Amino acid sequence: MKVSRVAVWQKTLPLAKPYWLSGGRLKFEALDSTFVRLETDEGLSGWGEGCPWGHTYLPAFGGGIRAAMEVLAPALLGRDPRHIEALNRTMDVALPGHLYAKAPLDTALWDLLGQSTGLPLHALFGGAEGEVVALNSSISTGTPEEMVASIEAARAAGYRTHSAKVGGREPALDIARIDAIEAARQAADFVTYDINRAWTPAVAVEVMNAVSASGWFEQPCETLDQCIQVRRLTRQPIMLDECLQSFQDHLDAWKAGACEGIKVKPNRVGGLTKVKRVRDFGVSVGWRMHIEDVGGTVLADTAALHLALATPEENRLASWLCHPHLADDPMPGQGARNDGGLAELPAVPGLGVTPGPRLAWRVGRRLRLAA
Repeated sequence: MKVSRVAVWQKTLPLAKPYWLSGGRLKFEALDSTFVRLETDEGLSGWGEGCPWGHTYLPAFGGGIRAAMEVLAPALLGRDPRHIEALNRTMDVALPGHLYAKAPLDTALWDLLGQSTGLPLHALFGGAEGEVVALNSSISTGTPEEMVASIEAARAAGYRTHSAKVGGREPALDIARIDAIEAARQAADFVTYDINRAWTPAVAVEVMNAVSASGWFEQPCETLDQCIQVRRLTRQPIMLDECLQSFQDHLDAWKAGACEGIKVKPNRVGGLTKVKRVRDFGVSVGWRMHIEDVGGTVLADTAALHLALATPEENRLASWLCHPHLADDPMPGQGARNDGGLAELPAVPGLGVTPGPRLAWRVGRRLRLAA
């Protein structure tokens, strides 16, 4: 089997309503997503999606993925897509860095491997641990009352784990947000307070030591070194996310005792191949992990949740789905969906999500077709 063509499309994904994070300093109204289809000489096609959460959240943007395809796509043509590790090394030689741009191609390779072997991705990632994946809500920054109301609405939809976006410029307001959420929290609720790197170390220490919160604090500061400083001066468990890009970053965080858990996101670290290595390392050192993607449709969500399902339950925290936040669903009825706070993964070969005419009709122009 050989890769015979690489097709790339762009699609703008408006959010159902504006979303604020990092204490409200970052606002998002639409996402720029790139869809990749790898076609083979044996008639199989594999799909992947790369969708940064805007261009202010991480050092990544949608146009960068499509520009990188001019270099990466030719490196895959004529190669056996089942040789995934070798092809990842090929992409890393062809274009060092730019991890997020390689993620959709890597997902498409795994989709083809699953189809060719007759196995769903979670079987290739180690086998299902349980039957479903627990899901968590994502609560936009707002007033204390607005955030409590959002958690109550999410609870009504079945969610029991919530990621509440705090991290504003006013420590007193963040303390009020956290205190209000804790006062309204039910016994079955689990809340992570996600700062998205907005606090300075001094503010992080001030807020975290002023509240009685039972959950995690996620990415309190910009850099790993700053988060390590906060770790030494506070008592709550810390989760790291945006400051962990390479495998070396994860190793450095573990050596420093910087956290008790991490976010594991394929689009952030270079795709399913690289994120599986991070997942395996996390299991070996006893971390707990939210395994989800940065953003996108149900295609990106489902790819990440296949890895989550294959992760030991004692290391696995709930996963977030981006597609419920979108104004439109280009692949209705497919993939991982919220069913009372739980998601079941497709048991069909490969990824289990195939964009059809609805996507092709709504998608922007075809950006590249390599043969």
